[in-house]
Parts: sequence; structure tokens; C-alpha cells
Amino acid sequence: MRTLAALLLAGLFILPGCTYFEEGESESEDIVAEIVRGCTDEDAENYNQSAEEDDGSCSYPEPDPIYGCTDPDATNYDEAATDDDGSCEYMETIPCNGMVILCHRAYDQVTFPETHNSFSTHEDNIFYPASNHRTGFQAQWNAGMRAFMLDTHYLNDVEQSASNVRFCHGDSSRGFTPCTYGNVDPWVWLGKLESEMQSEERDVVTLLIENHVEADHLKALLEDAGLIDMMYIHELNTEWPTLIELINMDKRLIVFWEQPGDASHPYFHDFLTFGWTTNYADDSTSSMDCNPLRGDDAQPVYHMNNWLKNQAGLSDPTRSAEANDVDFMVERAEECIEDHGKRPTFIAVDWWEDGDVVEAARLVNLIEIE
Repeated sequence: MRTLAALLLAGLFILPGCTYFEEGESESEDIVAEIVRGCTDEDAENYNQSAEEDDGSCSYPEPDPIYGCTDPDATNYDEAATDDDGSCEYMETIPCNGMVILCHRAYDQVTFPETHNSFSTHEDNIFYPASNHRTGFQAQWNAGMRAFMLDTHYLNDVEQSASNVRFCHGDSSRGFTPCTYGNVDPWVWLGKLESEMQSEERDVVTLLIENHVEADHLKALLEDAGLIDMMYIHELNTEWPTLIELINMDKRLIVFWEQPGDASHPYFHDFLTFGWTTNYADDSTSSMDCNPLRGDDAQPVYHMNNWLKNQAGLSDPTRSAEANDVDFMVERAEECIEDHGKRPTFIAVDWWEDGDVVEAARLVNLIEIE
């Protein structure tokens, strides 16, 4: 009987559909914790220190703009610039003083063809031995001259007034005015210069004046000719502007004079302070060199004087073709470059019609200097 009872009880436990739990027991459930997502970059403005996974939402403060030229085609392109400031500069395509490559070259790094005693010509009724050329301003300008040496005197010693200023060659050491040899009306001569400068707005011009009149009278002359507003004022021992900078400023006339500077007339630059010159009126081409004669040879502006004298000490027209030979002038300029590390600013000649100083200056401007 006991055995039968045990079997009956066991069968009850294995019957389908019957499950029994002990008291207090319950079915377990899986619990999944939610991941916190957000910006995990501590450098971001919206950094979330609780975030466990970055959701790409980080935002950052705007960097300070870097202003400059952002155009890669510009000569002053700044690859670090983020904001264009309108300062982009581009290579010129229109010539300055006849050559595109001169536009971005500093004034003192350009070689200008120059006539010595430019006004003292047969055409202006000044004849040898006082003359230095056959043809006057217009022919010189048309040929390409852009630097001119001038001498200012009073027509006579009695009336030293602004209206009595003339271009005359020489000095008063002989006891009489050099205008005795002939004189040129400076208003007419400078008026032609002003007219041509207005027509050729991309040319920079230089005057070197051996001045023997009052500074106010010289200023009045240039004012009357309409040139005063075009005159550039340079600060000593600072870099000279480029030709295109002078052109854009419309300060295309640089004036030197051979006398001490005058603070009340800063546009007249003392040549011996702002520049220097080689020897002049040599006896032969073989004696011409690049050694400084007068002025401050620490300054970059200098004249390569290139004319010969005869036994009487006068300008020699019989050997001007020799002195003004293109190959000779270029070779001499190369020697000056080797000696001084820069081109001569001016190649000054007498009897400019002989030889070709304009072509020589062009070739010198093509020389590459390291």
C-alpha cells in the first residue's frame, strides 16, 4: 500500500501543464540600461561630461578672422588668410616707362636714360661751346628720355625775380651771367614737359636741377607749369616706392637739386644727400669707372655720368658716338652693378643723338640682379 501511494504522488508531478513554485519565487526579467549620447569633445562649446558616446553634435566657437588677399592669382596672395580685405595686387599688363617689368620695380632699381644740360641745344639757339645737344625737349622726349638735367639762373644780376628765371648753361665765375651764351624760357620748356606727362600717364620723370635762384622762385616756376602737384616727397633712408605706386599716387615727378635741403621745400631733394654721382667729363672711355665722385654712396640712387671732354674741358661732340655706344654703356653699367650691387639709376649723356642711350637703358633694365 505504501508503495502504491508513492507512485501516485510522483505521477502527479509529471503530469503536463502543471508547474509549482516555492513560496516567494518569481520569474526573472532582462533590464537593458540606456547609453547617454552627446558631445564628448572637451574643446567644444556644448561638451557633455555625462556623454558616453559622441553623437556628432559638437559645436565650436568661430575663430578670429585672418584678413588678407585670398586670391591665388594675386602677387600678394596669403594662403593663411580667411577673409579677403581687398588688398589683392596683380601684375601690371600695361608698361610703366616703356616696360611692364618696371612697374613693380622700386624707383631706385630702374635705369633711366638722361640728357645732361637737356635745354642746352642748337634747336634752342644755344650753340657750341655752350651747347650739349643738337635737338631739344620734344625730340628727346619722343626718343624716350625721362630724366633731364637743368640749370636755373636769373637772366641778369639786376632783377633777381621769379619772372627773370631762365635755363642757362654755366656759372657766373667769369663775372657775367651764363645767360649771355643763350637762354631758354623755362615756362615753355616745362610746359611741354607737363603736357607730355599728362599724355603719358604711366611714365615717371626725374629732374636734376643745378639751381642758382631762390627756392621760392623755382617753386613758383614749377607751379606755373602745373607740375607742383605731381612732385613726390621722399623721406631720407626709406625705401623708394615702385613705379606703379608713384603712378597710382600721381606723384610721377621726382626733383633733385644740387644744394642743401630746405625744410620749407621738401619736394626739392638735395642730390648729394639722397644720392651720388660718378665722375663726369672724362678724358677717354677707358678712364670711365664706377667710383663715387660726389654725394653719399650709401644711398641707392646714383648717376652714371657718361660723356667725354676735349682738351679745352668742353663737352666733346667728336667722340660722343664712342661714349654713347650701346655695348660700351651696357658693359660699363654691368661693372657698376658688380661694384655696387645695383643698376645705375641714370645714364647721363651729351650729344644724345649719337649712339642710343635709350636702348642701353632698356638692356640694363633687363639684367637680372641677384
